[in-house]
Amino acid sequence: MALDDITKKAQEFLKDNKVKDALKSEQAEDISDKLLGSVADAAKKVTGGKFDEQIDGARDAADKAVGNE
Repeated sequence: MALDDITKKAQEFLKDNKVKDALKSEQAEDISDKLLGSVADAAKKVTGGKFDEQIDGARDAADKAVGNE
């Protein structure tokens, strides 16, 4: 399967209202907060704190896209 096909299928999947509702749930918020926090902490550790502001910005942007807060 080509990358274009995978991308197209992923876009179709994300357009489904059930998926949108699931991504905006309280459970998704809890899981995403933990996951994004862990990933941000790991990235900060790897970069030695040089990019903390950018990492926090990326984490915050991702957090707005998933969950209900």
